[in-house]
This record gives sequence, C-alpha cells and structure tokens, in this order.
Amino acid sequence: YPSTEMAAFDESPMVRPTVQELAAAGVEEPPRQYVLPEQDRHGDLLAADEFPEPIPLVDLSRLTDADEAERLRAALQTWGFFLATNHGIEESLMDAMMSVSREFFRQPAEEKQKCSNLADGNGKDYQVEGYGSDKVVSEDQVLNWSDRLQLEVDPEDERNLAKWRRHPESFRVFLQGCAQEYASRTKKIRDLVLRSIDKLLKIEEDYFVNQISNKASGFARFNYYPPCPRPDLVLGLMPHSDSGLLTILFNNDNVGGLQVQRDGRWYNVPTKPHTLLINLAD
Repeated sequence: YPSTEMAAFDESPMVRPTVQELAAAGVEEPPRQYVLPEQDRHGDLLAADEFPEPIPLVDLSRLTDADEAERLRAALQTWGFFLATNHGIEESLMDAMMSVSREFFRQPAEEKQKCSNLADGNGKDYQVEGYGSDKVVSEDQVLNWSDRLQLEVDPEDERNLAKWRRHPESFRVFLQGCAQEYASRTKKIRDLVLRSIDKLLKIEEDYFVNQISNKASGFARFNYYPPCPRPDLVLGLMPHSDSGLLTILFNNDNVGGLQVQRDGRWYNVPTKPHTLLINLAD
C-alpha cells in the first residue's frame, strides 16, 4: 500500500483503509493491525478437519413430521446449527441477493465510503450500520481481514436510507423492492424453527416467538473477504459465538472458510447451493 497512506494508518489506528483497498493495492504483507500475535495464530483453523459425519440437513417443509423434528433436535444438540432445505425463499431471490452484494463491493472506494460506518470520518463516531469493518477501540486490537455492509431492514420505519446507496441503481432498487420480502421470509423461518424447538422442549406453544417484540431489530449484513497474501497471519473473522437468538446465513457457494468448533476441534462447513445455515445463538 502507498507508504504515505500506510504511515497515516499506523499513526492513526482509528482511521484506516478498508481491507478491500489493501488487497487491491497488492500489499505483500498485511499491516500489523491485522496480524495475529504468534501465540494466537490458529494453525488448527488452517488445518481444520472435514466433517466427521454427514452435515446436518433439515427439511423445513417437513418439521411437523416426527423424524424431521428429531433430526432438528440432533443437529442442535450435537452441532448447534444445521443447513436448511425447502426453506421457502426462491432461488431467484437468493441469486439476486448474491449478485447485488457483489455489485456493491465492485463500486469505487469513494462511492462505498459515502455510506461509511464512520460518520464523522475520523474513526471516533462509529455506527453499526454502514460500510467498513470493525470498531477500533485500542491500538492493540487485532482486526478482521474483512469488510462489510450492514443495514437495518426491520422495523421498516427505522431504516436509515442514507446508508442504502443509490448507486449502483440496481442495489437501491433491489433493497427497496426485495429487502422487505426477504426479511419477511426469514422471519417466517425464524418463527418456524422456534416453534419446533418449543415442541421439542415440551413447553408452551409460541413461548420463544412471544419473547420477540414487534419492533425487534433485523439486520442484513453483507460480508466481503478479500484474498490475503499471508492467510497464515490473519483471520477473516475471529472465533466467536453469535449474539441474539438465531443467525440465518446465506453463504457464497464458491467461497469456503466457514468453520465450527466442537469438543475443541474445528471443522470446515461445506457449502450447498441455495441452502441456509441456521445457527443457534447465545
């Protein structure tokens, strides 16, 4: 990366180029803010095992059947996640979402920065919504080798349209026209899974669904993981557990790297076209 900008990056850790900009500049080594301390470099992640058994698959259209409900129980008890088939979201809508997310990240940096998650430009006024990456809270913080665009889609009347880029035009049109539909479908999936868990636990119907406010926030998060010249030194996303209730993930079929941990070992999660990965959160 140009030395003048790298110097500014090193001197002002709250302001930095995006990972996509670093990758496009052809850096040979990731900047120090992204490099894991030697004792924290997860060689076990790079050498993760393949799944020791068939990946948990649950047909959401058959959850009223005892055998499929038992499959859901086994997946959640054993792994804490499953791949959902027959989930009710059309392949065409899923393909459109993937296409428009790629189109956004292909935009020039100055266009993407118009919806930055650093509202004041100096790195101190960080917002959850917008384009960028991690909130930087200290000079010692190790950053993820990834960028993201995060938008609040629910409640609809609380959307911050300033973060919904007008360009490319297809991105704005798609989000305005289809985001609500996609959000509605994922809420139906959420409620279906939660009601199935009610039955498995033999508790009152809609127990979990009734804990969710009609004004509960729902976010769409588009993650971008640029190639890194030294993948052994960085992580696209640090090991973590998800907050909230459920995570519904639509993964790029052509990009691997998603891993889960069980009994102290990491396993690669294979992708399957047009399925959703549903993860039980904290």
